[in-house]
Amino acid sequence: MGKITIEPLSRVEGHGKVTIVIDESGRPVEVKLHITAIRGFEQFVVGRPAEEVPRIVTRICGICQTPHHLASVKAVDAAWDVEITSAAKKLRELMLLGSIIHSHALHFYYLASPDFILGPDTDPKVRSVLGLIEKSPEMLKKAIALRKFGQSIVEKIGGRAIHPVTAIPGGIAKTLSEEERDQFLKEIDTMIEYAKESVELIKSINEKYMDVVKSLGVIDTYYLGIVEDGKHSFYDGILRFLSPDGREKVEFPFSQYQEYIGEHNVPHSYVKYPYYKKVGYPEGIYRVGPLAMMNICDSIPTPLAEEARKEFIDIFGNPANQSLAYHHARLIELLAACERTKELLEDHEITSKDVKVEVEPKAGSGVGVVEAPRGVLIHHYETDDRGIVVKANMIVASTHNIPAMEEALKQAVIEIFKR
Repeated sequence: MGKITIEPLSRVEGHGKVTIVIDESGRPVEVKLHITAIRGFEQFVVGRPAEEVPRIVTRICGICQTPHHLASVKAVDAAWDVEITSAAKKLRELMLLGSIIHSHALHFYYLASPDFILGPDTDPKVRSVLGLIEKSPEMLKKAIALRKFGQSIVEKIGGRAIHPVTAIPGGIAKTLSEEERDQFLKEIDTMIEYAKESVELIKSINEKYMDVVKSLGVIDTYYLGIVEDGKHSFYDGILRFLSPDGREKVEFPFSQYQEYIGEHNVPHSYVKYPYYKKVGYPEGIYRVGPLAMMNICDSIPTPLAEEARKEFIDIFGNPANQSLAYHHARLIELLAACERTKELLEDHEITSKDVKVEVEPKAGSGVGVVEAPRGVLIHHYETDDRGIVVKANMIVASTHNIPAMEEALKQAVIEIFKR
């Protein structure tokens, strides 16, 4: 028996390692994904006034600060039975979309594309975003522009580009001026065009590497995501589970997530392994994020992204079970986010001053959910009669995916060892 250890994992948002156990004949018999970081925020927020929590939890992730900010404030609103104004909801959604645009461009162009565009056989020293600057400088300029645009939206609405602070129980503390709106409107058509080009780019990459895409990390799982009237939604709606064969759809409100999602403990990782309760563990392992969203939604409510989604289904099937198809799905979501951003910027309410309602701290239990760049993000708080958090549960988007990531790694290792 032998062991291969891959540590640290590079180009991931956190800390981890992989261990592969090899038998005497040289075949892999066990593959484990170890997540070695402890966040502890479920305990950090206990004892704090609930209105402080949306500013605390932005520190959970260095990239997904905005989704945590918004899922958190939605949970506080729910616990205190607060109904925010239409304008406040649209501003929060626009802030989330800015984060999606920034993160999806970062994830693909900085973390994923070097392996495909420069090639897997390229020296690792240059197989990075720095190598892309040499080979495709114009492409990188567009990626940087997308990231800058998204972060500028977060900064203007969230008060800060990093760790936003303006989403408060009862609404939002900052409005968007007409001048700021007009500046974003000048840029948004260009961002939509860059997103369209990104979809075309991944289609050409897939054609080149389709044998790899359709063979490595291919597993059957359940899928989970947010839909609103069956349509793809980033900010609001209900949760939908889809079975691996695509035949069964189960929908439920955010507040009932604990009736459908269980959390399993494993000895080799600090994160819990979520699963679909109806099926049990491990059969109920599921995936979230862009791939899951392409599978679970009936359509995308913006025209260009919907056309791209239909092409995606033609290529990968429905549901698609290829882990490397996440890249294609992510860029479709990038396009959807840009299109939806334009819709919101053209909505007269986006510059409204009617963005706050009065709130009264009280005892309650509330769940807030948004579609973060990596997928479904859940925050759940219980407060006492003074509005102090007495219990918290959070299921981070990446946590949902960890069990499936481990299964995909096992499949990929077995496939590679065959070659």
